[in-house]
Amino acid sequence: MLALAAALAIVVQDHTPLRSAAQSAATELTTLSQGDVLEVRGEHAGYLQVYNYRRERGGYLRGDAVRSLGLTADDAPELLAVLRFLRESRGSEALGISYGAAYLKAVPPQALTAEPLEAIARMAERLADAASGNGGAAVDVGAHLDVVGQFGIHMRSFERNGRMQMCYDGELFQRVLTLPKASAEERALAALSLTRPDCIDPALGPAALAALDHERSTALDGIDERELAPLTLSRLRARRAAVWAAIAFEQARHGDSAAIAGQRQLTALLGVRVNDLGEDRRSEYVDTLVRVGASRWAAALSASPSNPLALSATPNEPGQTCVGLKNPQAGAPPLVQRCTYGIAWMASAQVIAPGQAVVLAVQPLQSWRELWIFHKRGGTWIVDVLPPGYNDPEEGYIEYAGYVPATRRLLIARELKERGRFVRSFEELRLDDLVTVKQASRPDLLRDFGRWQDAGWRRDTLALH
Repeated sequence: MLALAAALAIVVQDHTPLRSAAQSAATELTTLSQGDVLEVRGEHAGYLQVYNYRRERGGYLRGDAVRSLGLTADDAPELLAVLRFLRESRGSEALGISYGAAYLKAVPPQALTAEPLEAIARMAERLADAASGNGGAAVDVGAHLDVVGQFGIHMRSFERNGRMQMCYDGELFQRVLTLPKASAEERALAALSLTRPDCIDPALGPAALAALDHERSTALDGIDERELAPLTLSRLRARRAAVWAAIAFEQARHGDSAAIAGQRQLTALLGVRVNDLGEDRRSEYVDTLVRVGASRWAAALSASPSNPLALSATPNEPGQTCVGLKNPQAGAPPLVQRCTYGIAWMASAQVIAPGQAVVLAVQPLQSWRELWIFHKRGGTWIVDVLPPGYNDPEEGYIEYAGYVPATRRLLIARELKERGRFVRSFEELRLDDLVTVKQASRPDLLRDFGRWQDAGWRRDTLALH
């Protein structure tokens, strides 16, 4: 898709003035940015007479602000060498993409490999991140976006959490995935870029989101793991786990069995070697932990209730489920009932105080799981909802971890992402009013967790991973 106009020079400096005459005091017509491609039409007193097709304007600029370009097959090796030099130079993405476009025009089709496509796409992705305020901004990111746009580099933008997110549309990454000459490492890195969760538009509807998750899983599952570097392999497995967690949620939301997707998310997560990720990629893993933790009940099978204090789920309005506490009297209405448009994971239902309380995991969003507590207060049955956090967290889950009969305290674990930071906590709550009594960053810092933590929670939770 990249196209390059006939040109003989490329601008290498930002804010290069294009003047009306070959003089430093001449009127400045406009400023050019690194990566701008020019047609050279003449030379006079150290100045070049040029024409810039992007701005549709001609003028003069100093000769040391540009480098000559050759677009023949003989020039391809030199262009590739410059591209390799610039591909990791932050702030020089526009210049690198321009050289990459020149290389694609010069290289014979039979000699084309995935390397230049991956390099251009990687710089486009980095430029989009800079425009979103991540990873350090380019010197003049707006101008650089205009420059790369002339080469067919397209960006998508949308609002997320009160700020604009910009993402590269991934066309060249798609080409890398389908290129026969691409290595497994190149294809895996392309798939990781194409499946970034932060580049999913929050405004997507359920059907479009489900289709996108299917495309993401197909791209990730098509990568051969045998030749991958340890870092890439662990990143790939973590991303697979996050995608299958999303699929499990969508399947359960539509009333389908999510057991296979739930098991696949756990299998992929257990295949991640955290030490291979390093500090730079650790946040990707923790993000996956939260997403899989929110959907982990998808892999569990619902048991037939044998306790008279049991919960039942009945459909209500389209997409809505009502969970009620069964009344021991035949034909009587539930003792208490609450409805949700989320997923009530009935396999998580557990009586925690005989005749007094039942807990249930409910997941209203892909990366958000609440804890419902059915309990008595003043002799009346009520349902309280405990969210993962209270300070506007972005994602997270909360889960039942045990019960202390003597003090009627509920043990819970939380894991959430709040203001870009991941927080994990373990707490003791009074069952009567759900007020937090103790809190710690590790369960071993709370004495009751050592004796009264639930065996099933300890076996299956990801909060101890």
